Amino acid sequence: MRPAVEVIIVNYNAGEALTRCIGSVLEQAADPAAGPAVTVVDNASADGSAEQAEAAYGARPGFHLLRNPGNPGFATAVNQAARATGLVFDAAPAAAAPGYLLVLNPDCELRPGALDHLRAALDEDPGAGLAGPRVTDARGEVQRGTLRRFPDPWRSFVTFSGLWRLGRRWPLFRGIEQSDELPATVAPAEAVSGACMLVRRSAFAAARGMDEGYGLHCEDLDLMYRLRESGLHCLFVPQACAVHHQGLSSASRPLWVHWQKHRGMQRFFRKFQASRYPGPVRGLVIAGIWARFALTSPPVLWRSLRTTFGRSGG
Repeated sequence: MRPAVEVIIVNYNAGEALTRCIGSVLEQAADPAAGPAVTVVDNASADGSAEQAEAAYGARPGFHLLRNPGNPGFATAVNQAARATGLVFDAAPAAAAPGYLLVLNPDCELRPGALDHLRAALDEDPGAGLAGPRVTDARGEVQRGTLRRFPDPWRSFVTFSGLWRLGRRWPLFRGIEQSDELPATVAPAEAVSGACMLVRRSAFAAARGMDEGYGLHCEDLDLMYRLRESGLHCLFVPQACAVHHQGLSSASRPLWVHWQKHRGMQRFFRKFQASRYPGPVRGLVIAGIWARFALTSPPVLWRSLRTTFGRSGG
């Protein structure tokens, strides 16, 4: 029998965080030796993180390390791991193996009981295809994107301009991020954080996995959007918590990651929403995405330089 939950972690230079991430997963079970299976896909890391994880857990049954000679991207690596678990894409939901896939960032740590809460929420709601926890930083502050709405041109503009702050009073100005208090109980959601997603194996197979056309960013939203189109919704599970030490894997190439984020925005818009708008509006939206990239790139580059020189000076 396959384990009820199979964990997929895509690693790229996550350092010691990868080993802590795996440990937090195994600690979800009362007996770590009987915990969920873990597949780590390493996208040509150069920091020794994959070797550290293999040294710590390589002898453990159910642990698998797949090494890629290059970095094919997050979505491609997730699909690679899913196929390695025996999942067959294009299968009808009834023919797919039961159980769940936990797609987890290597810079995340699950809090005790998180996996049980996520599983229970999906077990109790057959109309849900994916569940996400409350995602916080190390200080316990809820991170942006924990509970969100699908982006569209207006919501994106409202969010970027700061007008989303008016959303508490006027619904017209509600942006992508949640502006109200988070629900205290399990609640349906348009989208949750892609840093930690528990998805039904059957739903993932029927969706043909993640769209490998994305390099990094927005592939999680793409999956959630396609699940909704298939009649399944997402769940936000506040009782489950994951701590996200954001940015560890992207620290060595922040501007590239920033570019990939905007490339993902463009792909998402063209794929799902562009056909709703006339040509001039589509052009304005695409121009707006790349204008945002141009405006926000200098601070990203500056923070990167400060971090680099700060480390060399220390």
